[in-house]
Amino acid sequence: MTQTEDDFGEELADFVRRVGELRTARARPAGEQSVVLDAALFELQHVAERLWPRYERLAAAAAVPSPVERQERQLLKSLFQRLPLPVALVDRETVVRRLNSAATGLTGVRAGYATGRPLAALLTPGDRAAFRSQAAAVARGEGDRGITVRLQQRPGEPLLATLTALRPPDEPQSAVLVVFQAGSARGSAPAPAPPEVPDLAESTRHARLMDVVDLMTSTLLQLPPGERESVIGGAARVLCGRFADWIVADLVDGEPRRTVVLGPSDPAADALLRAVADQDPLGCPLVVEAARAGIGALQVQPEDVDGFGRDASGTAVLARAEVSSLMCVPLGAPGPVTGVLTLFRTGPARPFSMAEGQAMDMMSRHIALAMRRPVADVPSTRVSHGPVEPSGTSCAAASPPSPAVPPPAASP
Repeated sequence: MTQTEDDFGEELADFVRRVGELRTARARPAGEQSVVLDAALFELQHVAERLWPRYERLAAAAAVPSPVERQERQLLKSLFQRLPLPVALVDRETVVRRLNSAATGLTGVRAGYATGRPLAALLTPGDRAAFRSQAAAVARGEGDRGITVRLQQRPGEPLLATLTALRPPDEPQSAVLVVFQAGSARGSAPAPAPPEVPDLAESTRHARLMDVVDLMTSTLLQLPPGERESVIGGAARVLCGRFADWIVADLVDGEPRRTVVLGPSDPAADALLRAVADQDPLGCPLVVEAARAGIGALQVQPEDVDGFGRDASGTAVLARAEVSSLMCVPLGAPGPVTGVLTLFRTGPARPFSMAEGQAMDMMSRHIALAMRRPVADVPSTRVSHGPVEPSGTSCAAASPPSPAVPPPAASP
């Protein structure tokens, strides 16, 4: 407990003690009760003017999550979205609060459209009443349930819906977590699992990811030591187009400083490129948190559109760029943060996966080590080769404004 909370607790205890004394003073003669009334009014004024504002400030401070709590919540959101089973979070009236990607694929309804509408409406009419009744029973704390339902779009395919109670943080009532699986609660023994077949699409994505890691390593080895801007710029060029649609690099010298902005080579994106390049990194909460606390972020369908600040017109950058997923990666481990890389995927692009986040974490450590290499570690006869740039990748760049340089003092 902080010193402020301790002081507030002591002052509140003193107030309770004084109120108790005033209650015992009611036995005084009628002529002396005016003094007691004045004292009671004084105590009420003390509560209204001092204790209640302090309580509101303490409650507001307690409601702000710490950076670690925010990171845990973002991790849980990412896990919820990437679960291979269709999962929905509803209230006791089956109103949808969240749908993961697998659930949107199963129901054929976008998450944004389904939110705020009853999940029972997607079922066949004969299953709706039973589903609502079971959801209400689970929300009341009567135990987990399983029920066979059918979707309107697939009436011939029974689904086993497993319902379990869940208490979201900072909420007074329980919600219901619904997991859908193929089959029936009353069906026969499950069919044997088909033989495992290599997932060619996943193997291809893994091979491309390893190509990016290999290209990053070879590029960092060829860049001159001691030139941090060159290192972070070379790393951004490797990632742009191959790993992400947008790359924003900020060097950290006490405070973050915008260094490199790379984006789609599309004339329609030129204005946004310049707006991001002119942006102050201190106006980007994700960048500030990564630079000061060393905490990265991986977000799918970011809910906080102000996470990367706003442009000069007041429009949120994430909304203007139509960002579907992002990563904000501090360049520091092990050691202090020397830079921050922010990566965007936009529009219909596949969102960043946990495997890609792990690969980016590894590359960030390599970039940080390359930025710290002293010049003395490399012989002076070294021949510099430019970073490897495979064909087929093109990114537009925007140059951030140069730091203001004071004019030279006039000679006397």
